[in-house]
Amino acid sequence: MKPIVTIENVSKRYRLGGLHPGYLTIRDLVGGAFQRAAFRRDAEGTTAGERRRDFWALRDINLSVQPGELVGVIGRNGAGKSTLLKILSRVTKPTTGRVAMYGRVGSLLEVGTGFHAELSGRENVFLSGAILGMRRAEIERKFDEIVAFSELEKFIDTPVKRYSSGMYVRLAFSVAAHLEPEILIMDEVLAVGDAAFQQKCLDKMHAIRQHGRTIFFVSHSMPAVTRLCRRVVLLHEGRIVSEGEPQAVVNDYLSASWNITAEREWPTPEEAPGNEVARLARVRVLDAEGTPTIAFDIRRPVRVEITYDVLTAGHVLTPHVEFHNDTGVHVFSSHDTGDEWRRTPRAVGRYASVITIPGNTLSEGTLRANVSVMSHVPQTTLHAQARGVVAFQVIDSQQGDSARGDYIGPIPGVVRPLLNWTTSLETDGR
Repeated sequence: MKPIVTIENVSKRYRLGGLHPGYLTIRDLVGGAFQRAAFRRDAEGTTAGERRRDFWALRDINLSVQPGELVGVIGRNGAGKSTLLKILSRVTKPTTGRVAMYGRVGSLLEVGTGFHAELSGRENVFLSGAILGMRRAEIERKFDEIVAFSELEKFIDTPVKRYSSGMYVRLAFSVAAHLEPEILIMDEVLAVGDAAFQQKCLDKMHAIRQHGRTIFFVSHSMPAVTRLCRRVVLLHEGRIVSEGEPQAVVNDYLSASWNITAEREWPTPEEAPGNEVARLARVRVLDAEGTPTIAFDIRRPVRVEITYDVLTAGHVLTPHVEFHNDTGVHVFSSHDTGDEWRRTPRAVGRYASVITIPGNTLSEGTLRANVSVMSHVPQTTLHAQARGVVAFQVIDSQQGDSARGDYIGPIPGVVRPLLNWTTSLETDGR
């Protein structure tokens, strides 16, 4: 199958710290010419002074996208995500390389793209639609559907300068989505708007993809990326550093960018947290096979293993772990209440305690673990503690057999247990 988008050796350079040539005087131009001549040019024909003003937002990007793919683009701020989408949207040209695209492109790069503040919502629908390549007859035919989707019927004749940011993005998304493009380009648009409208956007994106259309989706929400995309590209400092299956690429992103790790080990007891009674040795997040893992399918169990050294015999010890999500909410805590070591003094030696969180318990997102070793008998004493020592990502499922079911939108809450429901017909309405 022929790719619908082909990106070959694309780079984009911006010149920093200089004035646009249109604002330079003759004296500036003449002086600059003498100054440039004074520099020794390198192998690329660029002077040292020019190099200091160059910033490469993208370097040597190569990518092929097939029709019907929903491709996620992730990376830290400044990685080049928005620049790539602007090149695909033909807002800016690449410095080097070429982009081949086959089909109509609909872009939503920022709130209110193509809107004129003094015009009404109605007028901006026609203006934005025209900018996106829609004919007037096509806009008129879809106008009622666009307005109904945006839920702005009451405000459609109000100048958009009086719209909130949420109203802006609702109308802008409605226009772009109803363009029925072969290629839809979206940059973090789901960050604005309430949960209900986000769900409508997600439903619309799925409908667009099911019709065989292609979507580029940029977001800082890793749950949204892993839930929606089947392929993800990770950018770092303008280069593609990882590409492929969403869970693996998000894994790379979290590990490299946010220093999230599934395993922490202290080489010597002197470096490890603890006191003369007990010291931590290692903490790991493990899958069901015992492999350190940073990303888990929401349906699969998560195991946290705490390895610690007991240095002084005769103490009743209890390992403890508490989990916090990426917004800082304390999700839950747990400590060992099993019969084997409960109220039993420990001998000197190395111990490993494991907590298993069943699948379909946690909600999607990133969780960090604080671990500790304590005594509760005869009194509560903290011996060893490490905060935020390991972390992992919970990846939601769209297979229909998790607590999500067939719903694809964001689900609030810190836990998401799969509970049994029963439904019976009380009254036959026939």
